Amino acid sequence: MGHCFSRDKSDGADLDEAVEFVGGNVHRVTSKEDWDQKLSEAKRDGKIVIANFSATWCGPCRMLAPFYCELSEKHSSLMFLLIDVDELTDFSTSWDIKATPTFFFLKDGQQIDKLVGANKPELQKKITAVLDSMGSYRN
Repeated sequence: MGHCFSRDKSDGADLDEAVEFVGGNVHRVTSKEDWDQKLSEAKRDGKIVIANFSATWCGPCRMLAPFYCELSEKHSSLMFLLIDVDELTDFSTSWDIKATPTFFFLKDGQQIDKLVGANKPELQKKITAVLDSMGSYRN
């Protein structure tokens, strides 16, 4: 399935037209402090976090963004986060992001699963498995 590798930011291409990366119940993470706050909130509320490390210039990320937003609306028992690897370069590097999109599934701040690439069926399957493990699967 599709995925992108990091790219030189100085090439001047501006591909931000018309794709909504944040919508539904997707929360954009803009700092390490924001990340920590969201993880604390998820832990307090007993939610599993799905963290999408993405980039606005990445074609597969752009293709998957509406689906990710749709999933966030369907599954309010999960917390959906979006991290732009170009905005939070050091933070993304600390998560060893080699390609975008990369999805981490976190429970109490600990990784329980991971998906690399824009694979809709696999993302749906992993979300269903997480919901099943929580005993709260909802269509």
